[in-house]
Amino acid sequence: AAVTTARSANMSKDTMERAIKRGAGGEDTTNYEEVRYEGYGAGGVAVIVEALTDNRNRTASNVRSTFSKYGGNLGESNSVSFQFDHVGAIQYPASKVSGEKIFELALENGAEDVEVGEEFHEVFCTPENLHTVRAALAASLGEPESAKFIWKPKNMIAVDAKTAETLLKLVDTLEDNDDVQEVFFNADIPEFVFADGGTRFD
Repeated sequence: AAVTTARSANMSKDTMERAIKRGAGGEDTTNYEEVRYEGYGAGGVAVIVEALTDNRNRTASNVRSTFSKYGGNLGESNSVSFQFDHVGAIQYPASKVSGEKIFELALENGAEDVEVGEEFHEVFCTPENLHTVRAALAASLGEPESAKFIWKPKNMIAVDAKTAETLLKLVDTLEDNDDVQEVFFNADIPEFVFADGGTRFD
Protein backbone atom coordinates (compact mmCIF):
# COMPACT_ATOMS: atom_id res chain seq x y z
CA ALA A 1 0.00 0.00 0.00
CA ALA A 2 1.17 3.52 -0.66
CA VAL A 3 1.36 6.34 1.83
CA THR A 4 -1.58 8.60 1.05
CA THR A 5 -2.03 10.81 4.09
CA ALA A 6 -1.22 14.50 4.03
CA ARG A 7 2.07 15.37 5.58
CA SER A 8 2.29 17.63 8.62
CA ALA A 9 5.45 19.44 9.55
CA ASN A 10 6.86 19.25 13.06
CA MET A 11 7.31 22.62 14.72
CA SER A 12 10.85 23.53 15.66
CA LYS A 13 11.51 24.52 19.26
CA ASP A 14 11.96 28.19 18.31
CA THR A 15 8.78 28.24 16.26
CA MET A 16 6.82 26.59 19.06
CA GLU A 17 8.10 29.08 21.61
CA ARG A 18 7.15 31.98 19.33
CA ALA A 19 3.66 30.57 18.85
CA ILE A 20 3.19 30.08 22.61
CA LYS A 21 4.36 33.61 23.39
CA ARG A 22 2.14 34.99 20.66
CA GLY A 23 -0.90 33.17 22.02
CA ALA A 24 -0.18 34.04 25.63
CA GLY A 25 0.73 37.68 25.03
CA GLY A 26 4.20 37.01 26.40
CA GLU A 27 7.45 38.91 26.14
CA ASP A 28 7.75 38.60 22.38
CA THR A 29 5.96 41.68 21.02
CA THR A 30 6.76 40.90 17.37
CA ASN A 31 3.68 40.75 15.16
CA TYR A 32 3.31 37.35 13.52
CA GLU A 33 1.03 36.67 10.60
CA GLU A 34 -0.43 33.40 9.42
CA VAL A 35 0.35 33.00 5.72
CA ARG A 36 -0.52 30.23 3.25
CA TYR A 37 1.62 29.49 0.19
CA GLU A 38 0.51 27.25 -2.65
CA GLY A 39 2.39 25.73 -5.53
CA TYR A 40 3.37 22.64 -7.46
CA GLY A 41 6.23 20.28 -6.69
CA ALA A 42 7.88 17.65 -8.87
CA GLY A 43 5.44 15.60 -10.95
CA GLY A 44 2.74 18.26 -10.78
CA VAL A 45 2.00 17.47 -7.13
CA ALA A 46 0.00 20.19 -5.38
CA VAL A 47 1.63 21.55 -2.22
CA ILE A 48 0.19 23.81 0.50
CA VAL A 49 2.52 25.47 3.02
CA GLU A 50 1.18 27.15 6.14
CA ALA A 51 3.53 29.57 7.87
CA LEU A 52 3.68 31.90 10.85
CA THR A 53 5.98 34.82 10.09
CA ASP A 54 7.07 38.27 11.24
CA ASN A 55 8.45 39.03 7.77
CA ARG A 56 6.31 38.04 4.80
CA ASN A 57 8.98 39.04 2.27
CA ARG A 58 11.64 36.84 3.89
CA THR A 59 9.36 33.85 4.19
CA ALA A 60 7.96 34.18 0.67
CA SER A 61 11.47 34.45 -0.76
CA ASN A 62 12.67 31.38 1.13
CA VAL A 63 9.62 29.31 0.20
CA ARG A 64 9.85 30.36 -3.47
CA SER A 65 13.54 29.47 -3.71
CA THR A 66 12.91 26.09 -2.07
CA PHE A 67 10.21 25.25 -4.59
CA SER A 68 12.53 26.25 -7.45
CA LYS A 69 15.46 24.27 -6.06
CA TYR A 70 13.47 21.03 -6.18
CA GLY A 71 11.78 21.45 -9.55
CA GLY A 72 8.61 23.12 -8.34
CA ASN A 73 6.89 26.45 -8.75
CA LEU A 74 5.25 28.69 -6.17
CA GLY A 75 1.83 29.80 -7.41
CA GLU A 76 -0.72 32.46 -6.56
CA SER A 77 -3.16 32.25 -3.65
CA ASN A 78 -5.82 29.59 -4.23
CA SER A 79 -3.87 28.12 -7.15
CA VAL A 80 -3.96 24.59 -5.67
CA SER A 81 -6.23 24.74 -2.60
CA PHE A 82 -9.23 23.78 -4.76
CA GLN A 83 -7.66 20.31 -4.91
CA PHE A 84 -7.99 19.96 -1.13
CA ASP A 85 -10.72 20.14 1.50
CA HIS A 86 -10.00 22.26 4.59
CA VAL A 87 -11.24 20.05 7.43
CA GLY A 88 -10.82 19.23 11.08
CA ALA A 89 -8.88 16.01 11.68
CA ILE A 90 -8.91 14.01 14.90
CA GLN A 91 -6.55 11.07 15.26
CA TYR A 92 -6.66 8.10 17.66
CA PRO A 93 -4.23 5.15 17.89
CA ALA A 94 -5.79 1.95 16.56
CA SER A 95 -4.59 0.24 19.75
CA LYS A 96 -6.94 2.47 21.76
CA VAL A 97 -10.21 1.93 19.89
CA SER A 98 -11.56 -0.39 17.22
CA GLY A 99 -12.38 0.92 13.78
CA GLU A 100 -16.02 -0.09 14.20
CA LYS A 101 -16.35 1.76 17.50
CA ILE A 102 -14.74 5.01 16.37
CA PHE A 103 -16.77 4.94 13.15
CA GLU A 104 -19.98 4.65 15.17
CA LEU A 105 -19.03 7.37 17.66
CA ALA A 106 -17.77 9.75 14.98
CA LEU A 107 -20.90 9.60 12.85
CA GLU A 108 -23.15 9.90 15.92
CA ASN A 109 -21.39 13.12 16.89
CA GLY A 110 -21.36 15.06 13.64
CA ALA A 111 -18.23 13.83 11.86
CA GLU A 112 -18.30 13.62 8.07
CA ASP A 113 -15.83 10.83 7.38
CA VAL A 114 -13.63 8.25 9.10
CA GLU A 115 -10.50 6.56 7.79
CA VAL A 116 -9.68 3.35 9.65
CA GLY A 117 -6.03 2.28 9.65
CA GLU A 118 -3.76 -0.36 11.14
CA GLU A 119 -1.89 2.16 13.30
CA PHE A 120 -4.23 5.16 13.51
CA HIS A 121 -7.87 6.01 12.90
CA GLU A 122 -8.65 9.48 11.63
CA VAL A 123 -11.96 11.30 11.99
CA PHE A 124 -12.78 14.22 9.69
CA CYS A 125 -15.30 16.99 10.25
CA THR A 126 -16.03 20.53 9.11
CA PRO A 127 -13.62 23.11 10.59
CA GLU A 128 -16.39 24.73 12.65
CA ASN A 129 -17.28 21.37 14.24
CA LEU A 130 -13.75 20.35 15.24
CA HIS A 131 -14.09 21.40 18.88
CA THR A 132 -17.51 19.77 19.29
CA VAL A 133 -16.55 16.47 17.67
CA ARG A 134 -13.23 16.33 19.54
CA ALA A 135 -14.97 16.92 22.88
CA ALA A 136 -17.58 14.23 22.16
CA LEU A 137 -14.96 11.65 21.21
CA ALA A 138 -12.77 12.58 24.18
CA ALA A 139 -15.69 12.00 26.55
CA SER A 140 -15.86 8.38 25.40
CA LEU A 141 -12.31 7.60 24.34
CA GLY A 142 -10.07 10.03 26.22
CA GLU A 143 -7.93 12.70 24.60
CA PRO A 144 -6.99 12.11 20.96
CA GLU A 145 -3.46 11.78 19.64
CA SER A 146 -4.06 15.02 17.73
CA ALA A 147 -6.89 17.35 16.74
CA LYS A 148 -6.20 20.08 14.20
CA PHE A 149 -7.13 21.70 10.92
CA ILE A 150 -5.63 20.13 7.81
CA TRP A 151 -5.80 20.38 4.02
CA LYS A 152 -7.06 16.94 2.95
CA PRO A 153 -6.39 16.04 -0.71
CA LYS A 154 -9.51 15.32 -2.77
CA ASN A 155 -7.56 13.05 -5.11
CA MET A 156 -4.07 11.56 -4.91
CA ILE A 157 -1.45 11.71 -7.67
CA ALA A 158 0.67 8.59 -8.25
CA VAL A 159 4.39 9.36 -8.53
CA ASP A 160 7.43 7.21 -9.28
CA ALA A 161 10.34 6.77 -6.87
CA LYS A 162 12.54 9.48 -8.38
CA THR A 163 9.74 12.05 -8.30
CA ALA A 164 8.80 11.01 -4.77
CA GLU A 165 12.36 11.50 -3.50
CA THR A 166 12.56 14.96 -5.08
CA LEU A 167 9.19 15.88 -3.61
CA LEU A 168 10.16 14.69 -0.13
CA LYS A 169 13.38 16.72 -0.30
CA LEU A 170 11.22 19.76 -1.05
CA VAL A 171 8.98 19.00 1.93
CA ASP A 172 11.91 18.32 4.28
CA THR A 173 13.59 21.60 3.30
CA LEU A 174 10.35 23.52 3.79
CA GLU A 175 9.95 21.94 7.21
CA ASP A 176 13.45 23.04 8.17
CA ASN A 177 12.31 26.66 7.78
CA ASP A 178 11.38 27.97 11.23
CA ASP A 179 8.52 30.00 9.76
CA VAL A 180 6.80 26.93 8.31
CA GLN A 181 4.14 25.29 10.48
CA GLU A 182 2.51 22.68 8.22
CA VAL A 183 3.09 21.19 4.78
CA PHE A 184 0.42 19.23 2.88
CA PHE A 185 0.55 17.57 -0.53
CA ASN A 186 -1.49 15.19 -2.68
CA ALA A 187 1.09 12.62 -3.76
CA ASP A 188 0.77 8.86 -3.43
CA ILE A 189 4.26 7.95 -2.15
CA PRO A 190 5.41 4.34 -2.78
CA GLU A 191 6.41 2.66 0.49
CA PHE A 192 9.68 1.34 -0.93
CA VAL A 193 10.92 4.95 -1.18
CA PHE A 194 11.34 4.84 2.62
CA ALA A 195 13.12 1.49 2.73
CA ASP A 196 16.83 1.12 3.47
CA GLY A 197 17.22 4.46 5.21
CA GLY A 198 15.26 6.44 2.65
CA THR A 199 13.86 9.92 3.09
CA ARG A 200 12.18 10.56 6.44
CA PHE A 201 8.38 10.59 6.37
CA ASP A 202 6.34 10.82 9.56
